[in-house]
Amino acid sequence: MSRVLLKDVRPYGEGEPVDVLVDGEVIAEIGTELEVDADEIVHAGGAVLLPGFVDLHTHLREPGREDAETVETGSMAAALGGYTAVFAMANTDPVADNAVVVEHVWRRGREIGLVDVHPVGAVTVGLKGEKLAELGTMARSAAGVRVFSDDGHCVHDPLIMRRALEYTSSFGGVVAQHAEEPRLTVGAQAHEGANAARLGLAGWPAPAEEAIVARDCLLAGHTGGALHICHVSTAGTAEILRWWKSRDAAGRVSAEVTPHHLLLTDDRLDTYDPVNKVNPPLRTEADVLALRRALADGTVDCVATDHAPHAAQDKDCEWSAARPGMLGLQTALGVVVHTMVRTGLLDWRGVARVMSERPAEIARLADQGRPVAAGEPANLVLVDPDAEWTVRAAELASLGQNSPFDGMRLPGRVVATLLRGRLTAHEGKVRR
Repeated sequence: MSRVLLKDVRPYGEGEPVDVLVDGEVIAEIGTELEVDADEIVHAGGAVLLPGFVDLHTHLREPGREDAETVETGSMAAALGGYTAVFAMANTDPVADNAVVVEHVWRRGREIGLVDVHPVGAVTVGLKGEKLAELGTMARSAAGVRVFSDDGHCVHDPLIMRRALEYTSSFGGVVAQHAEEPRLTVGAQAHEGANAARLGLAGWPAPAEEAIVARDCLLAGHTGGALHICHVSTAGTAEILRWWKSRDAAGRVSAEVTPHHLLLTDDRLDTYDPVNKVNPPLRTEADVLALRRALADGTVDCVATDHAPHAAQDKDCEWSAARPGMLGLQTALGVVVHTMVRTGLLDWRGVARVMSERPAEIARLADQGRPVAAGEPANLVLVDPDAEWTVRAAELASLGQNSPFDGMRLPGRVVATLLRGRLTAHEGKVRR
């Protein structure tokens, strides 16, 4: 086991700089001017030390679309973005609706070793919404699946959703819902509003999301199951969640917001550039501001990237033929700093809450999102809060280059990431 000494760091961005000694997989000591033998010394210069980030919503595309992303390239992007755990969505080919597929993804993650890769199991067979998948078998597999989602598709049948919530509650699982009433979004290409009408794009109405969120909150309350709402995108959804959480003492419902929904609006659609096509779509400025407030006050629990790389042919085409999705793992921190920290909505403890602690709690991860304290697991990220960098999509680790932030200057830079005490990224380079 190695020993890493982090010199002059500020846990949670607070107080004077201290030294942190990582011995093996745990934080061994925190103090000033520690003089100890170490295999590696990282001179941080007052950088912020946080628990490693946890992403509840990542598309790694393996198996089936290794031309867009692999577990390896996605793990590299995650480590460079400050993540120590990611949850790989089930819409692969074949679909991760059985123990064989989820164990394959889990084992690939362990072989690569840059980030803990937790497979998300499908709720229904083939993501078709007709029959429950092998939820119990996936939960009992070596992958130990606890989060289930048909993401990309809504579990639109209320009876199927009820059964999923009931079944997963028996072993402490979570159902993560892609909230979209499909009968309201047939042919939809953009947020239903003035911009879509002007551009001649079929609209995706906000109530298509909000209706499912309201329904599923009620089902979670009735069944006692744990519900997680994926990629919240509207002010109305935030209000529904606020209403529900005010009456749900058991805390059965959680929700995430993506970085792109915290920053970008449907004003970007004027160019018809498919890099801006995503599901749910970019909404209005009013929605963006409401989502920031909801994240700040805890109505929305956490940030999740919905990292969705695509091969060039799936984005370099006309708008209607392009697949929805955006890169997110390496730019998430910068967007959160820009939209939440520099606006005064969150401090660095707040960043730890929404990017590490709450995601780990929602996903039942005992060793992630832990305090920066002696004796705790050394899953950590070191951030330079004053640095600014320009996003270059072609230079990101993902195979896909579909970043809407390409060319944008973002604040906050990941200096180093440690997974169980081992450096997985340092100064912009992956460490093996």
